[in-house]
Amino acid sequence: MDESPSITRRSVLAGAAATAAAVISSRPVGAQSASTVTVGFLGTSSDVPLLVADQLGYFKDVGISAKFTIFDGATRMVAPLGTEQLDVGGGSPSVGLYNAISSNIDLRMVADKASVPPGYGFGPLMVRTDLVKSGKYKSPRDLKGMKVAESTKGSMLAPAIARLLATVGLHYDDVQHVFLGFPAQVAAFSNGAIDASLLAEPSATLAEHQGLAVRVLSNDKWYPYQQQSVLMYGSSLLRKRQDVAAAFMIAYIRGVRFFNDALVGGHIRGRTASTILDILTEKTAIKDRTIYQQMVSNAVDPNGRLNIVSLADDLEFFKQQGDVTDATMTVARAVDTTFVDAAVRKLPPYKPHRT
Repeated sequence: MDESPSITRRSVLAGAAATAAAVISSRPVGAQSASTVTVGFLGTSSDVPLLVADQLGYFKDVGISAKFTIFDGATRMVAPLGTEQLDVGGGSPSVGLYNAISSNIDLRMVADKASVPPGYGFGPLMVRTDLVKSGKYKSPRDLKGMKVAESTKGSMLAPAIARLLATVGLHYDDVQHVFLGFPAQVAAFSNGAIDASLLAEPSATLAEHQGLAVRVLSNDKWYPYQQQSVLMYGSSLLRKRQDVAAAFMIAYIRGVRFFNDALVGGHIRGRTASTILDILTEKTAIKDRTIYQQMVSNAVDPNGRLNIVSLADDLEFFKQQGDVTDATMTVARAVDTTFVDAAVRKLPPYKPHRT
C-alpha cells in the first residue's frame, strides 16, 4: 500500500536513530554553513534519488546545499566536471567520459544511478506507431535502414542497440543513427523524424499515451543488468573537498534507499511511492502523475554498487568501434568506489520496506 501523501520529512526520519547518528557523524568537521555542491542531471526518472536527497533534507543534514543544472546529455557534463565548473554529474557512462579520463581529465564514476535487472526495463525499444500498424515493423530485423534515435553520440545506448541488432543478425551500422535528447525524441516521433528509439522513461510512457510510438521490446530482455546511468564526481570533490564528497554520498545513498522502498515489480507502487510521485511531478518536466504511475522504473542498487562487468563490456564495444582509442583504458581507471564504500559502512544495513 502506498504511503500517505501527507508524509513529512519528520515522519520519514522518525525511528531511524542509527541512520541519524551516521548522518551527523558524516557532517564535515567545523562546517559553519552549507557547502555548495553543483549537480548536473538529465531530468529523467533515474534522477529521483538525487531529488529525494534534496527535497527530504538529506543534503541539508550533512551540511550541503545542492544546486541543480539540467543537461541534455551526460557527455555534456564531462568538460564541466573536469574543470571544476560542476561537482557531481549523473548520466550515461560514455565514450566522452573514457576519452576524458584517458586525456588526464580528473573525473570518476562513483556510484550506481540506474540499471536494468529483469522487470526494470526503463529504456525500451519504441517504434513509431504507423510503422507498427502498417506492418512495416514486425521484429527488430525490420530496423535495418531505419532512423534510430540515441540521446547523444557515444552513450551506453550504442552498445545496447548493437546487442539488440545482433540478436537478429544485424550490426550497429545497419541502422541510421539520429542523436536527440529524450524529450525531443517524443516530438520527433510525431513528425516522422525518427522511426525508433531506446527511449528512457518517463518519455517512453508519454509517447505511448500520445499514440506516437509503441513499446515493442523491453531492454531488460536483451541486455539485463546493463549499467545505464552512473553518479560521477569531478575534480573538486575527488581531490580538494573529499569531506564534502563523503557527506554527499551519505545523503545520496539515503535517497537511493528511499527510492528503493517505492519500487514493486518494476513500478513505483511501494510504501514511499506517494512522495516519489510528488517529487517527480514537481521537479521534472512531465507533470502528469499517471505517466509516472504507469511507467516501468529503473532500478538502483541500495548500496550504490556499480555493475563492473556491464561497464567493461560496453567499454570493449566503444574500443571496437574506434571511439575509445586508448588501448590501455580500463573500467578500473574510470571508477572510484571509495566514497560509496565509506557511505555504506557508516549507514545501517539496508532492509527493504516496500509495503
